[in-house]
Amino acid sequence: MAYLYNTGYSSGENYAFLEAKGLCSYIPLHGTYKGGPDGFKYHKADDCYTCPQGKVIPFKKVFFEKKNHTKKKEYRALKPVCVDCPIRSACLGKSAQEKKFTVTFYREGYERNNARVNSPRGSYMKGKGQSTVEPVLGTLTQFLGLRKINTIGIDQANKVMHLSAIAYNLKKYLKFTAKTVKSDTKAVCYVILNIKTLITLQIRLLTSS
Repeated sequence: MAYLYNTGYSSGENYAFLEAKGLCSYIPLHGTYKGGPDGFKYHKADDCYTCPQGKVIPFKKVFFEKKNHTKKKEYRALKPVCVDCPIRSACLGKSAQEKKFTVTFYREGYERNNARVNSPRGSYMKGKGQSTVEPVLGTLTQFLGLRKINTIGIDQANKVMHLSAIAYNLKKYLKFTAKTVKSDTKAVCYVILNIKTLITLQIRLLTSS
């Protein structure tokens, strides 16, 4: 099964969660994402980077960033490694003594997701989302007033979304059937007669949760 979301859901935690469930994500990466500093090459076997001058920047530790509690990996070179580097000032700045940087703990998850997004399948999924999911959400938020869920808990929010889906489907169905009958009144009657099964199924779903 594939999951398609917008860039706002791009995070290593989300990618890891979906992969653990056996689901394929097609979530575009944030524009700020980087797999490491520009010009640095990652070596998976040794879990280290090499700088543009060929110096090794090894892995040091895993930690949680305090600002947003995201899981990170720190890579840091020893001070002697950078002492005689010809691009030292450009790479380290004025005060740093050694090269140190952090990378998301879920780097490989980002890369796998990005490969899927940029594949032919990813292009298909993007078009599918733009033609099916996004128009529905746009209609619900912009024309049907569903800009905020005023309930507590996932179960109650789920009921709101199911009721919203009923309203959306009725509106679309009415528009469709109006083309096959002579008046709006007859169209309404036609809809009521033909959606009994749909409403019954939706009510069962809502009352069972």
